[in-house]
Amino acid sequence: MSLIKDKINSENLPQHVAIIMDGNGRWAKSRGEERTFGHKNAIDAVRNAINACNEIHIPYLTLYTFSSENWNRPTDEVDILMNLLAETLLLEAEEIFSKGLRMHVIGNLEKLPSLVRDQLLNVVELTKENTKGNLVLAISYGSQNEILNAVKNISTDVKEGKIDIEDINENLFENYLYTKDFPPVDLLIRTSGETRISNFLLWQIAYAELQFLNVLWPDFSKDIFFQCIVDYQNKERRYGLTGEQIKIQ
Repeated sequence: MSLIKDKINSENLPQHVAIIMDGNGRWAKSRGEERTFGHKNAIDAVRNAINACNEIHIPYLTLYTFSSENWNRPTDEVDILMNLLAETLLLEAEEIFSKGLRMHVIGNLEKLPSLVRDQLLNVVELTKENTKGNLVLAISYGSQNEILNAVKNISTDVKEGKIDIEDINENLFENYLYTKDFPPVDLLIRTSGETRISNFLLWQIAYAELQFLNVLWPDFSKDIFFQCIVDYQNKERRYGLTGEQIKIQ
């Protein structure tokens, strides 16, 4: 039994946690290995994050799996990452299903190798009726492109008379994002000690709590996740109000 988990208030859980999984390369280098060794050893950390969310019933977990900028990495590394993703999907599909999790994928899937894209969509289809939690993989994802695409699609709908300019507000805009069916992010975690957002869910994290951990991703454990939740619960979320206003609501 985790002592840290026991500190969590089940009445004050974030509804949506997003994680920038960073540090695989440095973890491998510290062990005298190639970067790809870190990617292969990151799978346990992914399982830890998913299982921790599942145990305390956080309904949405989004993992920054492969960014649109990651396509610019060396071809050999990209190929290994794509092959690893395909292998992992085959191995983990049944586990995701058995946990009652529904998997979603956001990003420009057209850029993915057809094998990876097909396997992703197969798991999405396999789990579409599950209701115990939502696992969202951001793959070939970039938030700036997501926002630009939303603007283009809104512009097209205005031009075609489907909506009026006066109808455009935050709620309408969100319906044009990949994440239109998900709640906003409450907690964003980034590992590896870096303090950047890296083009991840820029709209969706407007009022999220941000936590930057000095932990490399392959070392991420359930207890580290649980501590992030405890730290989140010790924050006062004000949404632009004062502390006094929050207290009298």
